[in-house]
Amino acid sequence: MNDYLSNQRKEVDDMKNLLVAQSGGPTAAINATLAGIIQAAQTNINVNNIYGAVNGIQGVLEERFIELKESMSSTFDFNLLSQTPSSALGSCRFVLDAWQKNEEQYKSFINIMRKHDISYFIYIGGNDSMDTVYKLSEYCKAKKVEDIKIIGAPKTIDNDLAEIDHCPGFGSAAKYIAATISELERDISVYKISAITIVEIMGRNAGWLTAAAALSRINGAAGPGLIYLCEKAFSIEKFILDVEEKMKEKSSFIIAVSEGIKDADGNYISDQVQSGLTDAFGHKYISGTGKVLEDIVREKIGCKVRSIELNLMQRCAAHIASETDLNEAKMLGMKALQCAVEGEIGKMSSIKRISSNPYRVEYISVPVDQVANHEKKVPIHLIHENGHDVTEEMIEYLYPLIQGEANTLYENGIPKHIIFDI
Repeated sequence: MNDYLSNQRKEVDDMKNLLVAQSGGPTAAINATLAGIIQAAQTNINVNNIYGAVNGIQGVLEERFIELKESMSSTFDFNLLSQTPSSALGSCRFVLDAWQKNEEQYKSFINIMRKHDISYFIYIGGNDSMDTVYKLSEYCKAKKVEDIKIIGAPKTIDNDLAEIDHCPGFGSAAKYIAATISELERDISVYKISAITIVEIMGRNAGWLTAAAALSRINGAAGPGLIYLCEKAFSIEKFILDVEEKMKEKSSFIIAVSEGIKDADGNYISDQVQSGLTDAFGHKYISGTGKVLEDIVREKIGCKVRSIELNLMQRCAAHIASETDLNEAKMLGMKALQCAVEGEIGKMSSIKRISSNPYRVEYISVPVDQVANHEKKVPIHLIHENGHDVTEEMIEYLYPLIQGEANTLYENGIPKHIIFDI
């Protein structure tokens, strides 16, 4: 009996607190990852209190925490959180300086962690967030800080993270795009007049989301007549020829285009209507590509033409989320928690695809230094040789990611969401 009590006391002594934060652009699946982390932590004997930082690493440094363990107490709570789009804890666009230039930020981080007895910090986010995980982890290694484990959990609709087969959030955005293009194609097909509809889809340097427009064809619909990804240089002259050639086949059709298409010199096509301003990470603001192409078609071809920018809608369309995406996002959260309590540091939970048919994956961890500041673009072999479509291999890659429909809870006619008091 004494040995049993001694072991019980040791387990209690070994219990540490967990801090979770979210960063970067919202998605339909980022809260499913949060739900997975909390759910796994609640049943793990190594975790005591569970805190959420409000507004990412910025909220960490300002000690703006909320308690999550008691607020998430039932299966209903977890299901509701998983179906809630965007970042329930809030987000940020905050850049950590290199610790050699501003060590005070890092000292403050360590002091705050120890003040609240936090041994596990999991940061959910995309490329810039993984850069934060990398910087904090490297500082801990350099200063021999061994009592704090820092882990990344991936998210981004852009699907551009390295060392992961596909990113949580991407599958749901791809499903939204495929469904939207399919519906638009039905809309434009009813008229006899010649008309071009240009759909601008998110993707600064990676065209994965634009490629998903091709999924609108899988039930027999025509889908986009032309698809342009940002990985291949865009020629306005060839674009006009492509449009004219396609119009010989069909009077009305859709053109799907990445917002980040560039000419052969690397200049964004949208630069013609942009200010040149950049965000906190030095990324140039880009949008308006569809409008530029609309004006070009109107001037050079003279047919009826309109442009549609999907913009924010493709990020948080949780009402049409992919069940596969949400399930995988949750599993990645659970994997991140496992990595933390098992003593890993500077890792990111990840997905490795075993096969596409049948679809099988496994959940692994990868060194975050192989993710941070790397960008996974669409391989050229997945882009059709004609330059304005994708290959069948791309469809085989994308298809499993949009499967299944989330069992969305509605209230008063619209989806119900969880809202933390932040």
